[in-house]
Amino acid sequence: MATVHGRGYRFVAPVEAGHRPTPAYDNTARPQVRYCMAGDGTAVAYAVAGEGPPLVQAAHWLTHLEHDWDSPIWGHWLHELSRGRRLVRYDERGCGLSDWDVPDFGLDAWVDDLELVVEASGTEPPFPVLGLSQGGAVAIAYAVRHPERVSRLVLVGAYAAGRLVRAETPEARAEALLDLEVGRVAWRHEDDSYRQVFASQFLPDASRELWDAFNRLQRTTTSTDNVVRFLDVFARIDVRDLLEEVRCPTLVVHSRDDLRVPGTQARELAARIPDARLLLLASRNHILTADEPAWSTFLAEATAFLDG
Repeated sequence: MATVHGRGYRFVAPVEAGHRPTPAYDNTARPQVRYCMAGDGTAVAYAVAGEGPPLVQAAHWLTHLEHDWDSPIWGHWLHELSRGRRLVRYDERGCGLSDWDVPDFGLDAWVDDLELVVEASGTEPPFPVLGLSQGGAVAIAYAVRHPERVSRLVLVGAYAAGRLVRAETPEARAEALLDLEVGRVAWRHEDDSYRQVFASQFLPDASRELWDAFNRLQRTTTSTDNVVRFLDVFARIDVRDLLEEVRCPTLVVHSRDDLRVPGTQARELAARIPDARLLLLASRNHILTADEPAWSTFLAEATAFLDG
């Protein structure tokens, strides 16, 4: 399903059923990891892959610049997004190969880091920006801060308001607070059963093998203390006041039955961002897997959008 801003919806999701074989990728060529230094002394790791017109990806949690290329969670994303493009990506502060012990977690610091990586990587504007999950809020804030630099936005599984912010009733707020508290306790006690539940929220239709890979990724990408900080800050994100200020064409992509971020968030983004189009995919996964039909639909639609 898709919509042009102010004009309603149309169905574009595929109707084929079943799963496709996971593609095999050549992992011999790895991008070189480089570092840049933020104003508060945080070392931010970034890497550039592929050749062609630029695509800048705003960082999000659960990434590792080295391990992601082999990961069945992110490998297909990186190989396909860098095909015919110069993909610029980085590990979020507190995550991956960037510094884990950092003084500031928050939207302003994340946008500052995106500015830093763009400059350090020599990426010439204008360029499109990709934002996944909470990286969508970073991409939106960056686009508003630098309208002359951003040519297009692709927001995938993104949201303008974190779970605590969008809790409009006492019951919803109580549920959000309980979810945060359970997360804090479970992570600090290294509770593998909670990690399994967490994986099932991100990848409900994935195999047990992918759940295990996701759990390994969780352990690799950051510390337990930082997980608690991440969960708290994500729940409090709020860029709703910025949506009408976005000045570039925007593609909002969301799994129709996403268990982690409700589809109402995608609809709000598409309704309030001028010149936005909504693509709802036939999936429940927050992170699209390589073998589901929704993945090829996303690639085709995103490629056409990025090519103008």
